[in-house]
Amino acid sequence: MNTDSPVHIDSKKLKKVRKLILHTSEDDDRPVYISGNFNQWTTQDFRFLMRKVSKGKYEFTFPEGKEFQKELIYKFTKGDWSEVEIDRYGNKTPNRHWNDDNLERIEKVAKWRKNWLPYRPSQLPKIHLISEEFEIPQLNKTRKIWALLPHDYETSTESYPVLYLQDAQNLFNENADFGNWQIDKKLAVMSDYGIGKVIVVAVEHAESERIQEYNVGRTLLGTGNGKQYIRFLTDTLKPFVDKTFRTKPEREFTGIGGSSMGGLVSIFSGLIYPEVFGKLMVFSPSLWVIPKIKLGFMDFFEPLETRLYLYAGGDESDTMVSHVTKLRKRLLKRESLQGKMKVRLSINMEGKHNEIYWSDEFPKAIEWLFFSNSPD
Repeated sequence: MNTDSPVHIDSKKLKKVRKLILHTSEDDDRPVYISGNFNQWTTQDFRFLMRKVSKGKYEFTFPEGKEFQKELIYKFTKGDWSEVEIDRYGNKTPNRHWNDDNLERIEKVAKWRKNWLPYRPSQLPKIHLISEEFEIPQLNKTRKIWALLPHDYETSTESYPVLYLQDAQNLFNENADFGNWQIDKKLAVMSDYGIGKVIVVAVEHAESERIQEYNVGRTLLGTGNGKQYIRFLTDTLKPFVDKTFRTKPEREFTGIGGSSMGGLVSIFSGLIYPEVFGKLMVFSPSLWVIPKIKLGFMDFFEPLETRLYLYAGGDESDTMVSHVTKLRKRLLKRESLQGKMKVRLSINMEGKHNEIYWSDEFPKAIEWLFFSNSPD
């Protein structure tokens, strides 16, 4: 046999593959992903990571397969919806469609969102003051409480999930001493992508008595009033909210969250009352006050499916990351919670203990807790 003879290739049998070429005027070090109808719109799918060819130019060749020969519907992102493409005016762009027979397509992106911004003022949630002095009978106190309602709440008939957040003073107040989470602006942008329609009930903290109120049981800080505060949330505030607003009252649509000591009391709220809270948003929890947190009481409850979004910054303290990592491990190893506790651990090694970093994390937590089918 003459191995030097040319091999004839039937061009009709060659598989057709499509190639995307992207040009973007904004160049940075973040990778570019393609999200579309071929991967359930996953925003950080490494199978669809584009290759950087040069400054502002990226390429991607789709795999062989019938699913990539039909119409492709897609967007470009920098890894999640908070970093998705926008037009040069900062507006949301429509989905891109590739429905012709061309094997190569050139696209352009003018700008990228950064941390969910900019936002459209028309999409801002309606900020409703529930009460200047809402009674807390469990503590014989009163408190200012707010509700952030979806921007179209008054014109729609929908019912919504509810998230109860601590430290309302630092969630959307532009004049807050330490900055704020900007949850109103973040929710405005998220609503454009169908993942921001929740009611947020924001409870102001107790000022000089904040630590005592968020401290659950006996800890390194002494004996706190956290259990009474949690009972206020479950027995008094939630029934009022469900009666007053169009909510989805079931546990699978009810979340609680906070940061620092507010994160600690939120953990206990979810663990002590799993029949009330099915979603936990816990940022930089003050686990140092109770380093040997006991979980034995959980074995007396019927295990219910719970989602916990757990965040920590590497530049907060020497122990923050190790504490949240240990908590996640203990929860997942607990036999009574097997298959029921879903934990998303997010760690930013540059993250500090402040509102800027909690603001960054808020939309990601909302998306995973309330609008994602991803298990982890």
